Amino acid sequence: MSDDDKKAPRGDNGGENGGERLSETRFSRTRKKREMPGGLWLKCENCGQMIYRKELEEKSRVCPACEFHFTLPGKERVAHLIDEDTWKEYFPDIRALDRLEFNDQIPYLDKVRRAEERTGQAEALICGSGAIEGREVVLAVLDFSFMGGSMGEVVGEKLALAAELATKLKRPLVIFTSSGGARMHEGVLSLMQMAKTCAALAEFGDAGGFSVCVMTHPTTGGVTASFASVCDVTLAEPGALIGFAGPRVIASTIRQELPAGFQRAEFLLEKGQIDRIVRRSEMKSMLARLLDYAKGSKIEPKKR
Repeated sequence: MSDDDKKAPRGDNGGENGGERLSETRFSRTRKKREMPGGLWLKCENCGQMIYRKELEEKSRVCPACEFHFTLPGKERVAHLIDEDTWKEYFPDIRALDRLEFNDQIPYLDKVRRAEERTGQAEALICGSGAIEGREVVLAVLDFSFMGGSMGEVVGEKLALAAELATKLKRPLVIFTSSGGARMHEGVLSLMQMAKTCAALAEFGDAGGFSVCVMTHPTTGGVTASFASVCDVTLAEPGALIGFAGPRVIASTIRQELPAGFQRAEFLLEKGQIDRIVRRSEMKSMLARLLDYAKGSKIEPKKR
């Protein structure tokens, strides 16, 4: 093969062009024709299927090919779960403080402000009251789109306030988690929220409250190791990644090959860490049933 042949551009299939040269202008024009408008399609991270974004949204972000449950933004979760015209948000204006003056290329509070602008909310946890198929609840939802759903002082405070609100209103507490864990920008202050949230749920339980946590993809780190794992009932969506440290970190630490499906919801159900896996389309009805079981039914004695 001559030096000129070696310099010949490659075709789209990765093979040689057989000596035929495409000008740079012609190649760019051909490539532009093949490109799809940005944002219309995305690839399923589980099966690799290309999905039309509108179709995915119509299916509540569940892959139509393999039923993989994509991470659902917090506001969409509330709209999907809560009965129409029953939602009332609480504590929306509590904001983070930069007590450590943390600077990771850009100041911590600048990152928080960017997340606020992108999501239209002040923090990663959305808290409020509403009804699920007519059953009144207090709902707390972690939103992964806000700094990875990380748990800092505000998330811990709002979760504790949600438990207090549920006690005051005498309603069950339902929590949805989707998080990368404790927020490193707040250092040990974020780790303190693990104890704080667990204590809040313990007090809620001692007061006779009923709590349900639904772990969604992904639920990891300090969130998994604290309030996500201590509710009365623990559910999960199919295929959700649930764990403390990531599987790659664990594998490199123990220098062993991990079992198939390690840290996925199905694996945890088999090991007894969660109570049940529930599809997103069935979540409302399952929660309604659980709330009825917790409330119990009063049976009037028969008159003689």
